[in-house]
Amino acid sequence: MTLRSEKINWIFLLAISCCIFISCRQIEVFENSATIPDYKWDNKYKASGTFTITDTIASYNIYIVLRHKDSYQYNNIWLNVGWQGPGDTMFFQKVELKLAANDATGWEGTGMDDIWELRKLIFGQPRRFVKTGKYSFSISQAMRDNPLPGIMNVGLRVEKAQ
Repeated sequence: MTLRSEKINWIFLLAISCCIFISCRQIEVFENSATIPDYKWDNKYKASGTFTITDTIASYNIYIVLRHKDSYQYNNIWLNVGWQGPGDTMFFQKVELKLAANDATGWEGTGMDDIWELRKLIFGQPRRFVKTGKYSFSISQAMRDNPLPGIMNVGLRVEKAQ
């Protein structure tokens, strides 16, 4: 084997190792979405889940992910969002999501046919978690209509901020 072929083999092995290392990194994202039965969201139905935080130094983007039909009759939605950290009690906060700026510009988010998906940062900026451990969340609708027609899915997405 010549020196040149050994060098090529070494570069090839290094490139493969780098690819394996990069592809095996854990993506630090949690996403959980609940399907709304019959696309009519009763205010007693809660989308809920848990996720684990191991890094309290990093900041995280926390999104509400909502999918609705084009026939949804409002340009916003009010939600009761509950948070529970390790060893804490559930804390609820009312959150308004704007789904459309006005009738002229249409729905925010991405759409295909008559289905629209919106991912909105809840707090407007990345947040840090104080404790490591399991966090729980709960999301319910707080609109006057009950059940609220046209909502298909709702959930939470937590990802490390870049």
